[in-house]
Amino acid sequence: MNISFPGKRVIVTGAAHGFGRAISLAFACRGAEVYGCDLLTDELAETRRLCEAAGGSCAVATVDVTDRQAVFDFVAAAEAGSPSGCVDILVNNAGGVMGQVGRPLEQVTEDDWSAIIAVNLNAAFYFAQAAVPGMKSAGWGRIVNISSGAGLGPSLTGIQAYAAAKAGQINLTRQLCHELGAFNITVNNIAPGFVRSNANTEKQWQSYGQAGQQALIDQIALKRLGSAEDIAHAVLFFASDYAGWISGQVLSVDGGS
Repeated sequence: MNISFPGKRVIVTGAAHGFGRAISLAFACRGAEVYGCDLLTDELAETRRLCEAAGGSCAVATVDVTDRQAVFDFVAAAEAGSPSGCVDILVNNAGGVMGQVGRPLEQVTEDDWSAIIAVNLNAAFYFAQAAVPGMKSAGWGRIVNISSGAGLGPSLTGIQAYAAAKAGQINLTRQLCHELGAFNITVNNIAPGFVRSNANTEKQWQSYGQAGQQALIDQIALKRLGSAEDIAHAVLFFASDYAGWISGQVLSVDGGS
C-alpha cells in the first residue's frame, strides 16, 4: 500500500511530541505540507527540524487550542496560499490530563474539570469549526480525531473529566460524520491504547511498578506496548484515498486490549 499526500495541507494539533510529532513526521515524509501547533515552543521547533531533516515541509506555531480565536487565526494562516484555499486534512491530536491525577469525585474542582474538557473536547470542536468551511468549498476533506481507550470504557488514569471528554469526542466524530458526509468530508476517530509517548504517560507507566506494568502488558493480545508510529500509521490510513468510503468510525489501536 503506497500512501502519499503530495500538495495536501495538513494541520496537526499537539504536534510538539508523542503522537503529534510522529503524525507530523509521517505526513511530512509523504509529501504533505504540515502545519503543527502546540504550547511547547521548543519541542515544536524540534518537530519542525525533524520533518525538514527528513526532506519534508513543516510550519509550526505556538497556539493555545482552547482559545477559539487563536484556533481560527491559525487555521486561516494555514489556508493562506493553498491552491485549494483550504486545509485538506485536520488531525485533532491535542489533549491529555493536564498534569492531573485520579482523585475521588468530590475532590475534583470546577477548574480541574473544565481544563481537561477544554483541551480534549472543545479544541477539536473549534478546529473543526474553523477548517470545515474551506473543506466544504473544496468538496473534499479529512478529519481524524485522536481519542483514547478511555473514551470507550473506564480510564486507566482514573480521571473522570478525561474519560468524559474522550467519550464526547468520539460521539462528536459520529455526529460530524453525518453532518459533513454530503460534502465529501470524512470524520473518523482513533482510540489508542496505552503508549509511552510523552512525559505524562511515562510518569503513569512508572507509577504502576513492575507488577502493574506486567499486568497491563498481559491484558494486551500482542503482549507488548505500541508506539507513537503505530498511531501515526492509522491516521495516515484514515486520511488516505484508501479510506474514502469510511466515516464515523472508531479504530482502536491498542494491540488487542
